[in-house]
Amino acid sequence: MTTHKLHTLHQRSFESNRFVYPVLSRRSRGISIGVNLNPDKVCNFDCIYCQVDRRSESETRFVETEQYYDELSHMLQLVHSGELYKTEKFAGTPGDLRRLNDIAFSGDGEPTTFKNFDQIIQRSAEIKQSLGLDEVKMVLITNASMFHRPHVQQGLQIMDANQGEIWAKLDAGTEAYYQQIERTKIPFQQIIDNITAAAQLRPLVIQTLFMKVNGIGPADEELNAYCDRLNEVTTAGGKLKLIQIYTVARRPAESTVSQLPDEEVDRIAILVHDQTGLEVARFYGSSDY
Repeated sequence: MTTHKLHTLHQRSFESNRFVYPVLSRRSRGISIGVNLNPDKVCNFDCIYCQVDRRSESETRFVETEQYYDELSHMLQLVHSGELYKTEKFAGTPGDLRRLNDIAFSGDGEPTTFKNFDQIIQRSAEIKQSLGLDEVKMVLITNASMFHRPHVQQGLQIMDANQGEIWAKLDAGTEAYYQQIERTKIPFQQIIDNITAAAQLRPLVIQTLFMKVNGIGPADEELNAYCDRLNEVTTAGGKLKLIQIYTVARRPAESTVSQLPDEEVDRIAILVHDQTGLEVARFYGSSDY
């Protein structure tokens, strides 16, 4: 297997694990330990670019917490010790990327819909600390739909105290485009309000995926509206430390979706920086390290 294809290996298992999996992450620039809190593949969004096939049922319906804790502890030790790179799947990892960057809560659905979200974040932080890995980040990859719930807010506060970083999804500037892409009953304004409230308490990373739908990329009017939403957050006192502009890198469930060319990702990234003054990182569908 060639090194430049390793970032496409985001399978939801590693050997016999059911909830924890290692990923060579483009955006983490190292090894990210993924945590799947939604093995039932239930999500409150139905994004057209998602690679999860929700038409088939998963064999695992819920998180068995004790098994998850055992898997997390084992995986942290496996990566930190370097034993991971002795496996066939990760033997080709470049030397500068052989680093444990984070524990990333993501998976096959929205992680903050997990009913004991705050408890599992707390225990995960304790496991990390017990292994002397305080510097390892805890990253929440989220659609921001549940930030208003008290137990989710408590979980975010626990992350704040444990090298936490929130990557909040914002893929649109208007309600119409948001509904086209995310296909959800959750109002767009709720996402904007939740992002704003969370960003007023700690700096957020915004993750934005733009794509072609039926061969057509986002219109300039939509991109301008997207920049307006970012500016609304910062004007309200929200702190946005990085905007990630990226495109499709893995095969989505919907055949109408395809990646933007590198030059279009560049154009959008420059436009966002020029209109917001925020730091922007860009990731291509053909990304190589």
